[in-house]
Amino acid sequence: MSEPKAPTPTPAGDTYKGWLFKWTNYIKGYQRRWFVLSNGLLSYYRTQAEMGHTCRGTINLATANIAVEDSCNFVISNGGAQTYHLKASSEVERQRWITALELAKAKAVRNQAESDDSGDECPTSPPTSGQAGGARNSNSEVQSTLRTLGSKVEDLSTCNDLIAKHGSALQRSLSELEGVRLGGDTDGKIRQVTERATLFRITSNAMINACRDFLALAQAHSKRWQKALHSERDQRIRLEETLEQLAKQHNHLERAFRGATVLPPSQSNPTLDSKSSGSVKGDASDEDDENEFFDAMEDPAFITVPADPKYHRRSGSNVSGLSTETGIDDQSLCDEQSLGSNSESPQSLEVEPVRKRRTKIPDKPNYSLNLWSIMKNCIGKELSKIPMPVNFNEPISMLQRLSEDLEYYELLDKAAKCQSSLEQLCYVAAFTVSSYSTTVHRTGKPFNPLLGETYELDRLRESGYRSLCEQVSHHPPAAAHHAISERGWTLRQEISLASKFRGKYLSIMPLGSIQCMFEKSNNHYSWKKVTTTVHNIIVGKLWIDQSGEIDVVNHQTGDRCHLKFAPYSYFSRDVARKVTGVVTDKEGKAHYVLSGTWDEKMEFSRVMQSNKGENGAEGKQKTVYQTLKAKELWKKNPLPEGAETMYYFSSLALTLNEPEEGVAPTDSRRRPDQQLMEAGRWDEANAEKQRLEEKQRGVRREREREAQRAANLPEEGAEGVEVAEDGVHQDNYEAMWFERTEDAVTGESMHVYKGGYWEAKDLGNWDMCPDIY
Repeated sequence: MSEPKAPTPTPAGDTYKGWLFKWTNYIKGYQRRWFVLSNGLLSYYRTQAEMGHTCRGTINLATANIAVEDSCNFVISNGGAQTYHLKASSEVERQRWITALELAKAKAVRNQAESDDSGDECPTSPPTSGQAGGARNSNSEVQSTLRTLGSKVEDLSTCNDLIAKHGSALQRSLSELEGVRLGGDTDGKIRQVTERATLFRITSNAMINACRDFLALAQAHSKRWQKALHSERDQRIRLEETLEQLAKQHNHLERAFRGATVLPPSQSNPTLDSKSSGSVKGDASDEDDENEFFDAMEDPAFITVPADPKYHRRSGSNVSGLSTETGIDDQSLCDEQSLGSNSESPQSLEVEPVRKRRTKIPDKPNYSLNLWSIMKNCIGKELSKIPMPVNFNEPISMLQRLSEDLEYYELLDKAAKCQSSLEQLCYVAAFTVSSYSTTVHRTGKPFNPLLGETYELDRLRESGYRSLCEQVSHHPPAAAHHAISERGWTLRQEISLASKFRGKYLSIMPLGSIQCMFEKSNNHYSWKKVTTTVHNIIVGKLWIDQSGEIDVVNHQTGDRCHLKFAPYSYFSRDVARKVTGVVTDKEGKAHYVLSGTWDEKMEFSRVMQSNKGENGAEGKQKTVYQTLKAKELWKKNPLPEGAETMYYFSSLALTLNEPEEGVAPTDSRRRPDQQLMEAGRWDEANAEKQRLEEKQRGVRREREREAQRAANLPEEGAEGVEVAEDGVHQDNYEAMWFERTEDAVTGESMHVYKGGYWEAKDLGNWDMCPDIY
């Protein structure tokens, strides 16, 4: 008995579904499956009931190849990764599927190309008057195109009616001819002609449907284009009205100012008169330079707009009066003259680098490794507990990554020279943002430091600072960092990383705080780090994003800078990696607005006036800040030449693993697996890494046994042993160069440098250092 004939597949809008036979294996052969074609994807299920919960397979037609084997069989292949051998119940049914698949593939390819080009075609700035005229011309052109398309579709529809009419007549004639009962060969030929006529009608219907779909899509796009054009035109009109208002206000204030500065003849002084008249003339000639306007910046919590022109005028021609009101002159943050003179002072000219630092490291080898094969069993686990090969690392440790925070130490040098705490806070906030700029392309994982591992970065003669890091805990992993500068600042931090693998992305949450103290002003700042997310772990190109909020607090004065790192969104119109911030005093009054990106630069604007504005998207009232023209606060240094083949290291990072004499035996530069990886010997590095980790486990087990024995001794003998409440012994390790204390200002408990490292280095005495390598 022959197999029951499958029902004819039915189109439903953009969806096409029906039964087909799919080849499974040589034992079961072809099996009946329910196929659904929708949005350029062909999916199949064992039964129709499975559509709500279980999909047996899906293939993307945008990159698929469709081939016909015989009258009922056809093959769909996706570059060798997926291949479906399918069979229809008849040639007519097979042709229906082939037609639907080809149309769906063409549509998927077109949509993919449109999505790739959409970013370049969308306007990013409000149109000018010339652009508005161009927009009107574009709109009329679109309408003309749509009318032409409509007429063409009407012609095609007429053709379709004729085809249907003639096809029906042809089929009736053929049916009558079949009733004559001629020879067997004639009957076969008649059936074949009938099927061909049916296929012709199906194809013509599919063509008309595709044309109608295209027309509907074009009409829908036309509506969006018209809406966007109207929105941009309204925005341009509002901007023109605002500029006209500001120009009138500026003209009025300028006249009032000139009238107020004219003194009566009896009270005037010839010298002063000449100076005053010269000043007025200078103001008139420099009107265009001083009356600068700039783009408004919008944040979910606030909006910045250009300040009233009177502030621009006073900042240029009446600096002394503005200094009286704000306590600082113009927008210069620190004593720029002293900063400039410092770089050319005799002392700085005498300072010469101790050595010429290297500018290259061996290129990264091109080794392929399947990340998913390693990570698929690690979903939800702590990343620090997952054994990873060096293929996913970069040849520096986490201690060296912490030292990279000093890439832009000049910001702290400038902050140390500031007279105002609010000015100083701007530089400290820029320093916190700059520490993320080195991570934008750095998708490699740093080496987890061994317990007791250290790293020194001595740039005292070159840059005026020196820093020291030590791994003070292994479970959980925690590192302490201390840096001190001859320019009057000290930086210290203790960072512990909590990381989770979520399947598609990896979240890294830094715990702990960072503190910065300035010797001259006794200002004490503290802040925390934001969350780092690594996307496309399974498929696609890895990319990194920073998101969250930071509060940089001055515990001495109560000043605060609230920074917001906006997460990347494909649908957002904002610039990627955007950072915004507001500097306020202890009363909550805003003084500066910061804006920029964490991978490029930061700017600041002085707030002249603030008031409550319109409600935001969440119903909260936004604050509108009137600010002066933004000026650059920090800018990222360009990467060295060939950085893409050297792990995207910065100029500082290239020198971090450079061998130096006199460093401690526990220094990261002496770590053998790290050195082997940098040299490109990854197989040896993996073996060495495994040896070091096993050695560390053995040392920890021995330390736990000693602690357990000490815990079983009488009370006086168990002093200093740390045992958790659940009875499990924690890392009972005493750091060599740091000790845990409670900060008197912030009240936080953290590891603080206790001294002795640099003295031991001068003496060359490292007897107290453990053998960790």
